[in-house]
Amino acid sequence: MTRLSVNINKIATLRNARGGDVPNVVHAAKQAEKFGAQGITVHPRPDERHIRYADVADLSGVVTTEFNIEGNPVPKFINLVLKHKPAQVTLVPDAVDAITSNAGWDTIKHKDYLAEVISEFKKNGIRTSIFVDPDVKMVEAAQYTQADRIELYTEAYAEAYEKGDKTGIQPYKDCAEIANKIGLGINAGHDLSLENIKYFKENIPGLLEVSIGHALIAEAIYMGMEDTINQYRVLLK
Repeated sequence: MTRLSVNINKIATLRNARGGDVPNVVHAAKQAEKFGAQGITVHPRPDERHIRYADVADLSGVVTTEFNIEGNPVPKFINLVLKHKPAQVTLVPDAVDAITSNAGWDTIKHKDYLAEVISEFKKNGIRTSIFVDPDVKMVEAAQYTQADRIELYTEAYAEAYEKGDKTGIQPYKDCAEIANKIGLGINAGHDLSLENIKYFKENIPGLLEVSIGHALIAEAIYMGMEDTINQYRVLLK
């Protein structure tokens, strides 16, 4: 079964829009786990416009499944991860002003930098994943950083699927084939939803984990978090 990690950034966005502590991100994470989430993902950004660094501290002692912290490995982020030692860190090359993740790493150009950062995380027992575009060359080069996994950036697949173009899955199938061959675990995330997750799962051999936030929280507004998570779990079997 592909594991479902629920990204709770949007819970924090809603809280921050009003101020105060409603909805509470710790309670949301605990409820998501209660309803069947197999992991909790957060993506703190330097401006803390949704998840705050203090939230990471609060969550690190509460999450009982797999805690995944995503972000650009600037010094502040590296220190945060080393302090709280999540099960997994996912490296994402976000620009400071990015609204959301919009590109994967150039694992050829940044190989040495990534290898240095990943070495430090792995010495501390943290599984590492690199966010990459569905480009075979980027997947092949990722092995030389000593990362444990890649996370395939799935926006292009989601856009194609919405238009009825199922050929959009092919680059991801090609990347999965290479990753499996060279021993890289496969995660995926960005714009995956109840509408498109089943087809993606069926066509990506060795898919270990998906991280879903925006769509899942939006769907939960209509159906409730428990029902939404249960539906994802069924589709990911």
